[in-house]
Amino acid sequence: MQPVFLLTDLFVYAILLFVLWYIWHVRSDRNLKANWQLAMRRPVAMVSSLILGFFLLVALADSFHYREALPATEGKPVQYSSEANSLLDQLLKPLATARERSYSEPLSAVAFRKETFERDGVSVRDYPRLRFGGKHLTDPAKELSADVSAKTWSAIGLGLAIIASTLLLGLAVASIRCGQSFGVSVARFKAGHTVWPWRSMALTFSVMVLAITWVVMLSQGYHVFGTDRTGNSVLVFALKSVRTALVIGGLTTLVVLPLALLLGVTAGYLRGWVDEVIQYIYTLLASIPDVLLIAASVLLLQVFIDKNQGFFDTSLERADARLFFLCLILGITSFTGLCRLVRGETLKLRELEYIQSARAFGVSTPRVLWRHIVPNLMHLVLINTVMQFSGFVLAEAVLSYVGVGVDPKTASFGVMINTARAELAATPLVWWSLTTAFGFMFLIVLSANLLSDAVRDAFDPRTRLRSGGSTSVPNASNAANGKANTEEVAA
Repeated sequence: MQPVFLLTDLFVYAILLFVLWYIWHVRSDRNLKANWQLAMRRPVAMVSSLILGFFLLVALADSFHYREALPATEGKPVQYSSEANSLLDQLLKPLATARERSYSEPLSAVAFRKETFERDGVSVRDYPRLRFGGKHLTDPAKELSADVSAKTWSAIGLGLAIIASTLLLGLAVASIRCGQSFGVSVARFKAGHTVWPWRSMALTFSVMVLAITWVVMLSQGYHVFGTDRTGNSVLVFALKSVRTALVIGGLTTLVVLPLALLLGVTAGYLRGWVDEVIQYIYTLLASIPDVLLIAASVLLLQVFIDKNQGFFDTSLERADARLFFLCLILGITSFTGLCRLVRGETLKLRELEYIQSARAFGVSTPRVLWRHIVPNLMHLVLINTVMQFSGFVLAEAVLSYVGVGVDPKTASFGVMINTARAELAATPLVWWSLTTAFGFMFLIVLSANLLSDAVRDAFDPRTRLRSGGSTSVPNASNAANGKANTEEVAA
């Protein structure tokens, strides 16, 4: 096995390291820790984080690429496959290799359209049996419903066993850590008398476990979300699209942040001709339609890739280069809104007394910006960043729909929606590809929006009191009862 590091893979690792560093930084910063605690004590924030965490695990599993070794030949060095696979590809290999001839409905054992074929030596026109879906059934018309019901009840039983064992283990650990009886821990958990919303998280975890076990159990004999025109599983394509959506949202955000922060702070603090030049730059960019600029840039990149095939060893690397370049273009065309916000806030901050005092004492401009201006802007930057994430995910879908998004060979929700245009005009209607893409995108975008609302309420001083009430800011009594609160959190 030979590891393969794509451009987007490296940035996924970088984002993961940054998140880990930020968590460590929050633990050592009292104010940040208090704000994040206020945000995460809202049930909707923890539920959204749990759902986004699942999608993040899927994206990480799809970001570890490697090439498999080919069968060894005596006297020759080890050769590797020309195509790279990921850990997610390995997990989904049974479904990816179970290809059908064409469309098939979810949980079906026969094809979607009638075909002419021979049955018992006689030419008939009927719905042919699928190669994989329901192949273990002798008579699908009579056995399909009963088999699906049996697998569903087995999945529910397995899911309930996993849920019960996980909850009992968590409550037992909480009882030991808090030094209280198991019954008291259960009563507090059922009543919701805990600092953290464990009950809401348990309900969400239960629904997720039941859904995942149901899909896994039924995927052993059926295509749960049907197949597309080429006979590939829609479920596999949707799971592969999760990484593309999160890369678009995360990597584009990393491009927007330094541009907006650097230019906005510089323009607002220095003013004068510097402010005029920066305003001219982002006003010029904002005046050009984003779709036209992105389309022109992507077409230029495609021409470069076609003329320089030797730069990329595999088609996956070519598609990844286009995805990476799309993130850069999206970031360059999307930083103007945050830049204006940062510039306006910097103009206000530079006139405050503590900034004037620092300048009067001879503190250098870079130190004033780094130590006084930027920290007081970060709540706005953080709120705007979280809220823009879902916008970038939707932007990819729109761009791929009009043909200037990711490479058509790259799995993405935009490609699924673009493909569904012709399917929606077919008779009978092919509905499951669009429905699956909509469902996955709905969960990702809704979770990101709900989390951004909680973060905004916690970090924005104007809404913090309304959001958190009397518990929004830790006071002396809370500090004195830190041990009790810790025990309650564990419960």
